[in-house]
Amino acid sequence: PSAPQHGLVFDAGSTHTSLYIYRWRADKENGTGIVSQVEACSVSGECWGLPSLSMANLGAALHGCVCAFAGREENSSKAEQVLAEVSKAIGEYPVDFRGARILTGSEEGSFGWITVNYLLETLVKFSFAEKWEHPQDTEVLGALDLGGASTQITFQPGVPAEDRNTSVFFRLYGTNYSLYSHSYLCYGQSQALKMLLAALHQASPSSQIKHPCYPQGYQENVTVAELYDSPCVRAPSSASPGLVLTVTGTGDPAACDAAVRRLFNFSCGAQGPCGFNGVYQPPVRGQFLAFAGFYYTFNFLNLTRQQSLREVNTTVHSFCRRNWTEVRALFPKDLKYLHTYCSVAFYILTLLLDGYKFNEHTWSNIHFSRQAANTDIGWTLGFMLNLTNMIPAEALQQVKGHQPGLWAGAVSFLVLAIV
Repeated sequence: PSAPQHGLVFDAGSTHTSLYIYRWRADKENGTGIVSQVEACSVSGECWGLPSLSMANLGAALHGCVCAFAGREENSSKAEQVLAEVSKAIGEYPVDFRGARILTGSEEGSFGWITVNYLLETLVKFSFAEKWEHPQDTEVLGALDLGGASTQITFQPGVPAEDRNTSVFFRLYGTNYSLYSHSYLCYGQSQALKMLLAALHQASPSSQIKHPCYPQGYQENVTVAELYDSPCVRAPSSASPGLVLTVTGTGDPAACDAAVRRLFNFSCGAQGPCGFNGVYQPPVRGQFLAFAGFYYTFNFLNLTRQQSLREVNTTVHSFCRRNWTEVRALFPKDLKYLHTYCSVAFYILTLLLDGYKFNEHTWSNIHFSRQAANTDIGWTLGFMLNLTNMIPAEALQQVKGHQPGLWAGAVSFLVLAIV
């Protein structure tokens, strides 16, 4: 049989940089590869040196691999410079380089959907007949992703899409899938926290900011320049970049909830069903897997065991009422992000319930998880799997054998001999 093919995907998100190595057999199933993860490597710091750091470990065996890179960068000129450097570095290695580009939000969401359903065997499954088949009577799951800069929702709707901009089509393992997918830029975890603090600053008459989501007794200083260093927030014209703002936590769950809700516009207007900010969204349908930021925050609060919505709300409010001294004593190993968990918890609840329109009855359909089938969930596996549709299967190596005429003669001889 021909050698397996390999693919490399570099993922440079807003808060991390990683390399994933995948492998699949040359003889694909209905045009799509059965992909498995070989290696994953997370790199700290900037991604400029990533290609040389990662490629050096691959060895000469991966001589025919495919390479892709994706990330997010609001500054287009800087993005082009980064992508040019990446392309130059990777191009020096013996790989079939397929380009470096910035994924669209819709691509990021839909590739994450492919990853979830591939790992949970709703797209293809190895049957008792020892062959890969499309599983019958199996519903695909929706995918909920919360990154640092954006959040995505992707699922198979029960009604035809009314907005082509949110419609995505895939053909995987011989089956067609029409999906709803949308990405909300600036509504990722880190940018949402920045928008929240900016809103509190602009509502404050002085440089002293009361933060209802931070624990009572917590205090930090931040300059105006640091607060407004993102395209997601716009500094007031009267603000001085060097001004130091003092942020003090008040630990007020009700006020925190109200402040978070003001980040959204839940009015749909005349556009029919929508998520938030006027974006079309059909009603959520089926089971969903919530990963990345959704999982990490709820896992910290021990809320990933399918608790009821009432229990989730009780836990979040209870945590948000704790003062900084108490919280710091309970979680001494989580000090870096400890003051933000209350904000993010309320943000997730608001996003899922008021934004994506889950309710008390459909809440139980959301499963918070970091992995599926012992594999981390993200967009990279889905990207690679979909890419195999466009990579020709290698021709099978020549097998030594006899000409058809010789086989016919041999069979005839055996029949006569038996007679």
